[in-house]
Amino acid sequence: MGNSEATRAKILKAALAEFSTYGIAGARVDRIAKSAGCNKNLIYIYFGSKEKLFSTTLEKTLTPVYQEMHFTPEDLPGFAARVFDFAMANPEMMRLMAWLALEGKPDSLPERARIRNERIAHLREAQKSGLIDDRFPPGFLFAATLALATTWSAASPFGPSLDPESTKRPAALRRNIAEAVGLLSGSKKVSK
Repeated sequence: MGNSEATRAKILKAALAEFSTYGIAGARVDRIAKSAGCNKNLIYIYFGSKEKLFSTTLEKTLTPVYQEMHFTPEDLPGFAARVFDFAMANPEMMRLMAWLALEGKPDSLPERARIRNERIAHLREAQKSGLIDDRFPPGFLFAATLALATTWSAASPFGPSLDPESTKRPAALRRNIAEAVGLLSGSKKVSK
């Protein structure tokens, strides 16, 4: 990795911490520069603006997650369990996603939108073929699955504050989430 690539990587790491803590409006480029150990002007040279740095940070940190998270509609409970594992292990990224929604930029990642639409289409096909129940629209089912899987994460105001005891038993909580998604989807398969 060359010097400029290493500096860009340090900036993106510092930006992830800054944006996940303060959001785009509250983030300060001078704090990012200080944390990355570089000159503030370098950030503008590499990224152009704070908004571009934010979108680049999102793209570099979230797109691989969306692409690599194994998804099969007939195992929606297993998908929910994997999302739960990720959400609990990555509080900084979950806070970044919360800021993304709070700041009104939920579709600022084209790859995220593409993958979401693709997964909803797969759910629709699974419903048509009878692999999963069709009592809920596929978009609702996908959103409900993600909501359940992330309710106890750092990005949620509900799980940790309304049910703090559950986080003391993460394996049981993971099973409960998978089972609830199985009931919602009518899925017969539940991954471990």
